[in-house]
Amino acid sequence: MDDPTTFIEDAIEEISEQVGDRRVLIALSGGVDSSVTAELTHRAIGDRLTPVYVDTGLMRKDETAQISDTFDHMDDLRIVEAQDAFVDALAGVTDPEEKRMVIGEQFIRTFEEVAREVDAEVLAQGTIYPDRIESEGNIKSHHNVGGLPDVVDFEDIVEPVRELYKDEVRQVARSLGLEELISERMPFPGPGLAVRVVGEVTREKLHVAREATHIVEEELEEHEPWQAFAAVLAKGTGVKGDNRVHGWIVSVRSVESRDGMTARAQELDWGTLQRIQSRITGQLDDVARVVYDVTHKPPATIEYE
Repeated sequence: MDDPTTFIEDAIEEISEQVGDRRVLIALSGGVDSSVTAELTHRAIGDRLTPVYVDTGLMRKDETAQISDTFDHMDDLRIVEAQDAFVDALAGVTDPEEKRMVIGEQFIRTFEEVAREVDAEVLAQGTIYPDRIESEGNIKSHHNVGGLPDVVDFEDIVEPVRELYKDEVRQVARSLGLEELISERMPFPGPGLAVRVVGEVTREKLHVAREATHIVEEELEEHEPWQAFAAVLAKGTGVKGDNRVHGWIVSVRSVESRDGMTARAQELDWGTLQRIQSRITGQLDDVARVVYDVTHKPPATIEYE
């Protein structure tokens, strides 16, 4: 992308031509990719856009409130409460690819239901270039690419940022005038916290991953990582007070990257790491220990599953 202003003009024209006089549903996640897609589509077709945010129970802390505040200028914003449906569908699922497929299926069926209510025939998604490369390259399926079911009840799918890298999407966000909370926000995986829980997804593990990630994001904000979060690995033995506990092992991950295709583990000072572990183990009773992931990408991926 040479110039974000030119890209915006071309994208709006492309969306308008592709959509015609049809209604569009946009899948909002709160991240920069879907936010830019929503803004571009809204400028192209106005009130024929219905933004839909699905509260899957797999999202960041306070995400629903943030979505409501950010997109309240779009009159037809729909917030769908679907935590039980998603978490129940993931019960007993331990394979990472199967998790992604289950989540993709749940997402698309939820969007289809809303689409029938508003007579929307087109789905808009914030798919970016690395999403397509990783899905096509068999690294992992993204719920909005390889995680889609074979049969989708939409006439068309609009993906205006499909050829952009993350840093380019941020440039577009700034040119669109989106607030910094959106344009500079750290990436968040499409399947949400489900890929930050190793093994079966449960409400208990999700709570730990959500709260621990919130702590990590707060503590590392001044270090400006490309992405930073906490993942729940397994259980291990610890001591709290005078009691032996068998609690969760939480891994902290913080990386530097340009586009997410490769990444380097961030070198953090000992004081910062100790402050993070102290807050996580102190505020979450069921966490026994905290470790720091020093692995680059490759050989590891950024997320755990």
